[in-house]
Amino acid sequence: MTMRDAADEFSRPSFGIDVGLRRTLDILCAAVATSLLTPVMLIVVITIWIESGGPILFSQLRLGQHGRPFRMYKFRKFRPDCDNNGCPLTIEEDDRLTAVGRILAASKLDELPQLWNVLRGDMSLVGPRPESLAFTDCFRNGFEKVLDHKPGLFGPCQIMFRHESRLFPADIAAVEFYRQVLFPAKAKVDLAYFSQRTLISDLGWILRGAWMIAAGSRIEAGLGGQSNVSRR
Repeated sequence: MTMRDAADEFSRPSFGIDVGLRRTLDILCAAVATSLLTPVMLIVVITIWIESGGPILFSQLRLGQHGRPFRMYKFRKFRPDCDNNGCPLTIEEDDRLTAVGRILAASKLDELPQLWNVLRGDMSLVGPRPESLAFTDCFRNGFEKVLDHKPGLFGPCQIMFRHESRLFPADIAAVEFYRQVLFPAKAKVDLAYFSQRTLISDLGWILRGAWMIAAGSRIEAGLGGQSNVSRR
């Protein structure tokens, strides 16, 4: 195989023939990222513990590939006495958020434990964002095809809707607006991308996502968040 042949192979839309290769890349990239980011994660663990004790991690059932629920992990950003039965959206002035939690939410560092989900095979590095079970009913009228794909840390919607909270109008309940407007918009983006994804395009979203977190964390934390609502 020539270099051009290899480049063409990586640039073709993938419909399952490269599942093994993508899984190998997921494991390698997640393992390297976990090793490199261990000092950052230790700092997060210590700051959470100092501020409010345990538990350090927050876990919640999310919809996985083919609609199978899996337990997704994040660093805890709410008070330890909060449970999973609250609103699936996080309001900026939400009194459930701790001071450290506000920084984690703004910087997206609370997402780092999902590298474990990638290593376990629950998630991929690139895929649709896993939805809360509260929005299971949104997967209909063709949008259920989003569940054909393994959920991921990065992807078009994770980048394009990073500041989705700014889209919520003040006079409409956030959950209803998400169901009626934002979920359909994001599902259409996911369906358009993942039906034509390639390994090269996936790598592009990984790089964009990594840069977004690295370059944006300090800015977001410094601003303290100017939006009203963000995904939990």
